[in-house]
Amino acid sequence: MLRKVSLWIFLLAALAACSKQTGSDDIATGQFDLLVINGEIYDGQGGDPYAADIAIRDDRIVGIGKDLGTADRTIDATGLAVAPGFINMLSWATESLIADGRSQSDIRQGVTLEVMGEGWSMGPLNDAMKAEAPGQQGDIKYDITWTTLGEYLQFLEDKGISTNVASFVGASTVRIHELGYEDRAPNEEELERMRNLVRTAMEEGALGVGSSLIYTPAFYADTAELIALCEVASEYGGRYISHIRSEGEQFVEAVEELIAIARAADIGAEIYHLKAAGKANFDKLETVFDRIEAARAEGLDITTDMYTYTAGATGLDASMPPWVQEGGYEAWAERLKDPAIRERLKMEIEAPSNDWENLYLAAGSADKVLLAGFKNPDLKPLTGKTLAEVARMRETSVAETMMDLVIEDGSRVGTIYFIMSEENVKKKIAMPWMAFGSDAESLAPEGNFLLSNPHPRAYGTFARLLGKYVRDDKIISLPEAVRRLTSLPARNLGIVDRGLLKAGFFADITIFDPGSIQDHATFAEPHQYATGVQYVIVNGVLVLVDGTHTEATPGRFVKGPGFRITAE
Repeated sequence: MLRKVSLWIFLLAALAACSKQTGSDDIATGQFDLLVINGEIYDGQGGDPYAADIAIRDDRIVGIGKDLGTADRTIDATGLAVAPGFINMLSWATESLIADGRSQSDIRQGVTLEVMGEGWSMGPLNDAMKAEAPGQQGDIKYDITWTTLGEYLQFLEDKGISTNVASFVGASTVRIHELGYEDRAPNEEELERMRNLVRTAMEEGALGVGSSLIYTPAFYADTAELIALCEVASEYGGRYISHIRSEGEQFVEAVEELIAIARAADIGAEIYHLKAAGKANFDKLETVFDRIEAARAEGLDITTDMYTYTAGATGLDASMPPWVQEGGYEAWAERLKDPAIRERLKMEIEAPSNDWENLYLAAGSADKVLLAGFKNPDLKPLTGKTLAEVARMRETSVAETMMDLVIEDGSRVGTIYFIMSEENVKKKIAMPWMAFGSDAESLAPEGNFLLSNPHPRAYGTFARLLGKYVRDDKIISLPEAVRRLTSLPARNLGIVDRGLLKAGFFADITIFDPGSIQDHATFAEPHQYATGVQYVIVNGVLVLVDGTHTEATPGRFVKGPGFRITAE
């Protein structure tokens, strides 16, 4: 704990020094790179908005007030809300940013920081992982020129990206690095190597450890293994963040496991995309709220995030038991060709179980399972059809159809499951410790991105929050929504110089019209940009002007608190 306190003292001292360097002495010159005038300032703290101008020099905010001076460029924000740039707490832009660094679908919603690492991260990689990666790629093809997570994030910055990027190190990635896809516990030496991989990632700038426990091989990790990894992240002021072991039958127990990990490892922890999956589990959400509140009252730093839809998106692997997936995709696909295994799977896919998470059963029927993404060109015409429709077309059972599609596509098959209630979505938004994440790529309605149908959350998560749930349904106020999109996640991530409109902070700023901001993407037609965000500034550079992308790519690798320890 002493090390954590020392870390925060260092971070605050560094911020104070930065503020002094860009403070009143600079403001006195009265000449800036950029001025934002006449806007309503929502500074990220959750208080009432106020009228003020913002002065920017280089990559920092250097003043907030009135009559600050002149600038090379001035933005008149009359009638618009001026807020810190939004933080996407669960981004899967890992590959889409390689294909298109503009991050169009997120930038147009005001996102200025993409946070990655839900169980899998783009490093650390060994030779075997690099060799198998090309076979795992879908419509986006790329060469791997990095080995560590830090090298990947620096690769994005050097390549040119419009948003900032940060990442947790994936518990699955670390496990695969040392154990492959085996269903067993690591021995003492292997576990220590896994801990060392986490240590290296933290010192490179990782935010903490991320897990995704319904999927193989993460499913094979027990609580003790996760605690051991989180203990290392804790030493660096990092965080644990998890797609918990169950969002259905064992929902409450899975939340309790996350709390136990946080307590044992002395680490803050966040639940990815909190949800009660399946109608039979909807009423468990209130119990989970109670568990989280009790843990917070105990002094544990437990938070959550969510996306603003009643459907989730993953793959058909989430409808098959973990045992059949051991060894990775090739071993899984080979087992699916075995008649005896297929008969066993038909029964297990249709039978409720507390032993593994079955999203097909959570959806309630194959009509509520939408096929969204294929690798095999011959299967792409099935994109947008339900699993029930394809089963009828093929005159095979639902279980057989799932197995056949996984074999034929050479992938887990991108799938959308309708598994949540609208009432619960609203209840979750009301929680003061709830942040937001798209759980999706950042896309554009062009090129290879059009070869699959993404979940509409890729284009609409944040605009939907501010339009539907804040303006129209009034679930929370606009100042509170801005806090949850900005300073709350920044604090949770240990980022001390982003997430607020404040002198000395990086100039990541979103300027939008609260009266018109709106999502437009649907499940039938997902490739539609949100509207209402007029300007986006990233590190002092205009990336969106009058709703149009400027092609600027000023995004940076935002490093976690552990990096600052090594750089001290």
